[in-house]
Amino acid sequence: MRITATIITLNEADNIREACSSVAWADEILVVDSESTDHTRRIAEECGARVLTNPWPGFSKQKQFAVDAASHDWIFSLDADERISPELQASIDYVRKQDESRLADGYRVARRAFYMNRWIRGGGWYPDYQLRFFNRTRGRWGARVIHESVVMNEGARVENLPGDLLHYSMRDPSHHRQMIEQRYAPLGAEQMYREGRRTSRSQRAVAGPAAFIRSYVLKGGFRDGSAGLTIAKLAAHHAALKHSILYELQNKTELQNREQ
Repeated sequence: MRITATIITLNEADNIREACSSVAWADEILVVDSESTDHTRRIAEECGARVLTNPWPGFSKQKQFAVDAASHDWIFSLDADERISPELQASIDYVRKQDESRLADGYRVARRAFYMNRWIRGGGWYPDYQLRFFNRTRGRWGARVIHESVVMNEGARVENLPGDLLHYSMRDPSHHRQMIEQRYAPLGAEQMYREGRRTSRSQRAVAGPAAFIRSYVLKGGFRDGSAGLTIAKLAAHHAALKHSILYELQNKTELQNREQ
């Protein structure tokens, strides 16, 4: 088994060296960069990565571009703000030593987030399984605009790998809120709209409180102390904002239809 580790980047000079080091065991490291204006590409090349530049087409399309450009069929897809734990690396090493007839077609890994100086256990943030290790002849990245995932072919076998994928995505609550307002809520609303989902005034009103209760109580966010409370509050903000944006999208479309 020969593996290409793929990483997509945009101005990730602060992260790319550690990301590349995390997958130094791979037979190839492929970085697909979206025209960074910092030193991302230079640092990646210093780490031994093969670097390609591709204008930003969206998360799923960029990750699939990397898969298509890889030298090997087995892909481990890593985000620049993620790292592979020693336990997960040991699991990958074990899989590599197996006879090919015994391999699954893809493997899910648990992702654990580091937030407010602690590893998060609750709030729906863990184990957050992600299908990141797969044979590209048996799967590809789906077409979602956010929370993109690998879609395996019908009949493909998928298993879980022991060990965590370590996620360092949000620097602090302020950065977290910024990500929600600039990326997650707008793209989440767009995805909902594409799927034919619609909202209402009453749904807008209850979306935030329901998200808070789900995160803090039902999914055990209270176990993470002040970090869990912050996550629940921002989950409420995310849900309320997403429904507000969706409400505006659907009303704008209805108005345009009436005017035609």
